[in-house]
Amino acid sequence: MRKVFKAIVTFAVLVFASYVDAGQELVWNFDKEAVGKLPAGWKVEATNPRGPLATWEVVSALDDGKKTKVLGMTKANHDFSETFNLFWTDSVKFKDGKIEVRFKAIKGAEDQGGGPMWRVKDKDNYYVARGNPLEGNFRVYYVKNGNRKTLGSTSVNIPAQKWHTIRIIHNGNHIEGYLNGKKYLDSKDSTFQDAGGVGLWTKADAVTHFDGIRVTLTDK
Repeated sequence: MRKVFKAIVTFAVLVFASYVDAGQELVWNFDKEAVGKLPAGWKVEATNPRGPLATWEVVSALDDGKKTKVLGMTKANHDFSETFNLFWTDSVKFKDGKIEVRFKAIKGAEDQGGGPMWRVKDKDNYYVARGNPLEGNFRVYYVKNGNRKTLGSTSVNIPAQKWHTIRIIHNGNHIEGYLNGKKYLDSKDSTFQDAGGVGLWTKADAVTHFDGIRVTLTDK
C-alpha cells in the first residue's frame, strides 16, 4: 500500500510540474493550475512560526507584458523576523545537482525576496539561498533545528518588482550560488549530506512571486 500511495503522490506532483524528462530534469510551472489554489503534492509550513501560516497560492501575473500564472507567497499573517515561510515537497529527493528558480519581490516592510531551499529534511532543517532587495544582498544559509547560519554573502543590487533568477549547484559539500547568471557565492559545508526535498522560501512578511522551478539531479 505504501508503494501505491507514493506512486499516486508522485504522479500528482508530476502533473502539477508540467514534468519534463530530460535526463533527470524536473521543471515546474503553474500555467495549468487554477488561480487561488495550491498545487498537489506540496505543503505549506514555517520555521519558527508565530501565528497562522502564510498564504501561498497560484496567482495571475504579468511577465514581460504577457499574462501568466505564478506561485506566490501572497499574504504574511505576521511579520516576525525569525519566521521562515516554506512551500516544499519531499516527493523529489535532491542531493547533488542544480536547482533554479525565478523570483520577484512584490512587497514587505520587514523583509523582501526569497529563493530556493533544498536537501530539506523537515521544516527546521535544510539549505536555502535567497536574494533580498531591502538589504541588497544575495546569501546562502543552512537552517539547523530552526537556527540559521550564513555560509556565504555578497552585496548586489536586486530591484524589487522585477524578475531575478537564482541558480544553485550543489555537489558533495560544495555549494555555488548564481544570481541572474553570474556566480557570486562559493561555499563548502557538510551539515546536510543526505538527499532531501526541494522548495521555496521567504522570510517574515516578504510577499514574493516564484516561477520556472527547475531541478536537475546528478547524484547516482
